[in-house]
Amino acid sequence: MGNDVDILVVGAGGCGLAAAIAGHDAGASVAVIEKQDRPGGNSSLSTGSVPAAGSRFQREAGIDDDPDRMVRDLMGIARETDDLDLVRRLAGVSAETVEWLVDAVGARIALVTAYKHIGHSVPRLHAPVSRRGQDLVDDLIAAVEARDVPIAVGNGAVALIVEDGEVRGAVVETGGARSEIRAGKTILSVNGFAGDPDLVRRFCPEIGGAEYFGARGSTGEAIRWGETIGADFANMAAYQGYAAVAYPHGSLLSWTTIEKGGFMVGDDGLRFGDESLGYSGYARVVLGRGGDTFAIFDQAIFDVAAGEEEFLELWRIGGLKRADTPEDLARSVGLDPAAFAREFAAFGAAASGGGPDRFGRRDFGLGRLAAPFYACRVVPGLFHTQGGLRVDGDGRVLRPGGAPIPNLFAGGGAAAGISGRSGALGYASGNGLLSAIALGRLAALAAARELGHAA
Repeated sequence: MGNDVDILVVGAGGCGLAAAIAGHDAGASVAVIEKQDRPGGNSSLSTGSVPAAGSRFQREAGIDDDPDRMVRDLMGIARETDDLDLVRRLAGVSAETVEWLVDAVGARIALVTAYKHIGHSVPRLHAPVSRRGQDLVDDLIAAVEARDVPIAVGNGAVALIVEDGEVRGAVVETGGARSEIRAGKTILSVNGFAGDPDLVRRFCPEIGGAEYFGARGSTGEAIRWGETIGADFANMAAYQGYAAVAYPHGSLLSWTTIEKGGFMVGDDGLRFGDESLGYSGYARVVLGRGGDTFAIFDQAIFDVAAGEEEFLELWRIGGLKRADTPEDLARSVGLDPAAFAREFAAFGAAASGGGPDRFGRRDFGLGRLAAPFYACRVVPGLFHTQGGLRVDGDGRVLRPGGAPIPNLFAGGGAAAGISGRSGALGYASGNGLLSAIALGRLAALAAARELGHAA
């Protein structure tokens, strides 16, 4: 039976869109199916930040960086990983990936120099000016449409077609009716399993009680299909959390507010840990404490974060409280003024050079906070999982022992990531999008080569 298309891309997030563009440009016929009613997935909900080491944009800014340094940074926080070769591979192609986004895709991204974020020793995040992932997704969609690659939304894959141990496409369900799409190569870009509570409890139990704030489509199909066809898995206990989801608004409070010298307190007005663990690593700490949590920062930090559209929108809709004294700020959010004032003073003393503080925090950003002050009520959240199908450096899905499953590729949340073996401490800003964009592109190029469409 003949194929309907050279490359079938299952999932239209950042990974799938990148794969569609790269596959088409390599000369293959490509089709994309997406179970939701619009493309984007978790990429749309992100800040659109893709880390790259040694990009021309870094060189133009006078920043010295290279893949080896990036690998050291990533492993410095992850400590352990099931696949060091994948970390090296993605760091090695990171610069060409962001340059491809700009040159071939037309993505409107630029090097971020205002901050580095956790896990990066130099500025290497490349993102839209708005810091909205939707802007990057819109650019990817525009590039796909310009190439006349079809994106069929509302068409969810329910199974892989497997014949004689080889993947031959996918079974698709549309409006209750099922049909087959047969393909020479299939690329899974269906995201992870953070939206399936049972899978989260099974593989990432430490964050199992957190509310999920990611895309609706992250329901673990790649894991179930992989188990069915005998695929291998890696880094399954790793995930990306977020310690500061504005409540009840559901939007992200920019971690710049903490990284630049803010802190977090519980409903007793007291700090409860070292916030410099980062937005992902600290999520488990916030979840473990329970109760209400508040992020505290000042005007200087506000002015830095104001470069991000989502932060300004949170301010406009009343998600932040403002006051001229610590006591008044405490009253505005229902905290005990005296207890909070004492904690505020202790944090200020550490930030003025008396650190490390009692939790071991040493980095206080811009230094001691100065009036006016701001507070935002926050909750911890789970955003996406970082483990998945074990893949080689070109996205081929592997069996235990290392043999590839013929014709099957994966990237993004469907594949094992580069955030360490377990937990959230290994998540460096942009890890998810780098895995998505880079593996989507690499998988499509490899698939096209195997089909004879590229050198």
